[in-house]
Amino acid sequence: MSEDWAAVAKAINERVNELGWRQRELAERSHVSQAIVREVQHRTVERRRSPRTLESLSTALGWHPQHLDAVLHDRRPPQLDEPLANPADTLWSRLDGFEQRLNDITERLDGLKTDLSTVIEHVRDRR
Repeated sequence: MSEDWAAVAKAINERVNELGWRQRELAERSHVSQAIVREVQHRTVERRRSPRTLESLSTALGWHPQHLDAVLHDRRPPQLDEPLANPADTLWSRLDGFEQRLNDITERLDGLKTDLSTVIEHVRDRR
């Protein structure tokens, strides 16, 4: 199944412009990091995203939770009042979202650990 990330970017950008939002506002409202919002909007990194990421963006933009997934897979986006195609998927997508957030936190902590080690070395060298 092919994925059309260009269509996703276009849909998001048109909707953000329509709402008069900035990238930061979309990130805050969707609880998706601004870096990921930027990547999706500008297609700087095209990789498989958690379904939860697309759900969060869709919901924040006032669409059905599966709107962007439908755009991604060249399907008709569901109307806001339509039920979820597979409600069980939302649990898995939420777990995917938690996993992604934990990975992001781990990366940040690793960076802080490296920075702290560098500071400690500099302090020791000055003694």
